[in-house]
Amino acid sequence: MKSKLTRHLLAALFTAMPCALALAQASPEAAPATQATPAMNMDKALKGENTWYFSFGLSRQQYANTDIHVSQPGEGNDFTLHNVAASDYPGTNQEIFDSITSLGLTGPQYNFRVGKYMNPEKTFAIEFSVDHSKYNVDFGQTVAASGTLGNAPISPSFTVTPQNFDYALHNGLNHLMVNAVWLRHLAGPEKAPGNLQLISRAGAGILLPHADAVLFGKPNGVGPKSENICCFKKNDWWQINGWTAGVEVGLRYTVYKSVYLELTSKWAYGELKGVPVYQGSADHKVVMTEQVLTTGFEF
Repeated sequence: MKSKLTRHLLAALFTAMPCALALAQASPEAAPATQATPAMNMDKALKGENTWYFSFGLSRQQYANTDIHVSQPGEGNDFTLHNVAASDYPGTNQEIFDSITSLGLTGPQYNFRVGKYMNPEKTFAIEFSVDHSKYNVDFGQTVAASGTLGNAPISPSFTVTPQNFDYALHNGLNHLMVNAVWLRHLAGPEKAPGNLQLISRAGAGILLPHADAVLFGKPNGVGPKSENICCFKKNDWWQINGWTAGVEVGLRYTVYKSVYLELTSKWAYGELKGVPVYQGSADHKVVMTEQVLTTGFEF
């Protein structure tokens, strides 16, 4: 009885097997053997070719007026200049050309980005960026003032001159940021010369300025760049003096193979604390708009 039942079961199994295989091959809902997962896509992006990019270029900046607070305990100064105007310092075309050809790339207002695509479609990346902007308080303006100067009330009207308030972040007002980057195809052949993309960034980081400040004829005394370079001593050339955050949007155009041009507009907000001046420090906010033209390549 038991062997007879076994024979019937085996016969039924062999009869049904071809039908089951046919149904499995014909079924539209049959799952593929391997489905791509986000982790697999990430691994493909990280190991693929031309998944990194680098760009370098020049820029112009504009600054909103701001209040600058100065504290110099040894001088008896604790005052604020209100609604102070400032400008960038792009240099002449000849100065820019000389800086680039001599590889003195800290001369112009330069920008560079290095990034890594995080998906195979190259529509999302993480990047590190440096905006070497420059900030110079405008001479000749008359602003409101409050606080004390020389242990006495400061005049409520203060005219900025090279002799009394030469305040510049001239080498420069450096924004070091980590950005999330998104790219979207707009026109032309994708991933080929003629490709036009919309690019946008959002990021945050630190402000690393070099202060070139001479207040009332007294310089801040930061030593030469070759000695104390960075970043935490009071006499370091560059010092971490605050934070920054910003957004950027523009166009990227592929010129030849993996070479591209990029034109963007950026808005950034930052707060500077403890910028060195003679026997003291300065604090102020930075609201900056910036136009950036770079050329880059994928590798």
